[in-house]
Amino acid sequence: MIDVLAAFAWLGDPAHWSGPDGIPNRLSEHIGYSLLTLFIAGIIAIPVGLAIGHTGRFRGLAIGLSGALRAIPTLGLLVYLAVATLNLSIIPPLIALTILAIPPLLAGAYSGVESVDKRTVDAARAMGMTELQILTKVELPLSLPLVIGGLRSAALQVIATWTVAAILPVGGLGRYLIDGLAVRRYDEMLAGSILVVALALIADGIFALIQRLVVPRGVTAGKVTDVRTKEVNRSTEELSPELT
Repeated sequence: MIDVLAAFAWLGDPAHWSGPDGIPNRLSEHIGYSLLTLFIAGIIAIPVGLAIGHTGRFRGLAIGLSGALRAIPTLGLLVYLAVATLNLSIIPPLIALTILAIPPLLAGAYSGVESVDKRTVDAARAMGMTELQILTKVELPLSLPLVIGGLRSAALQVIATWTVAAILPVGGLGRYLIDGLAVRRYDEMLAGSILVVALALIADGIFALIQRLVVPRGVTAGKVTDVRTKEVNRSTEELSPELT
């Protein structure tokens, strides 16, 4: 309890809210690193996942690749890249965390497209829509909740793991843990952990809200409202008084 109070006292100290080591600067660095990682991983994984979900080709390869990438120890890969390239900049952790973010983005994209009702796709194809139009105007809008779900999962992993990347001379909230450990400032370490958790919870809440907002109109509880059933029920209700 004393450590927790000391951590909040550290957070409340005005001296820690200014300068290059201040909380606003470290927080902006962490958010910037995370957004850059998600952007690069999204450019790679989402188009590939959408194509796999639409065509059904290479699905087994994608599942195997996702599992293999998940099994890679991110910290080990990070250290290996830094040592192998003799590069202590942002590049090694950016590569390692991009690899970490690809599997959930890839899985969310292809599973989202696969979840679209095939009758809807067949109807769009019967109307003369091209395959690209079917993907962009039918499958993608209906699959967006799952795509955002994959992005949500990737964001949480990236935010948490960028903390570990501070073993290299890069910025971010992980600096409080690594620098605090070096001088045994446990209040600073705990304060840094609190900031990372708070950032992850806020990001999760934002993505959860987006995930609800992108659900297409007419889709509730994960299923499309059957208009024909509603019309039949309405007609039955209107006829009931006459029958009685």
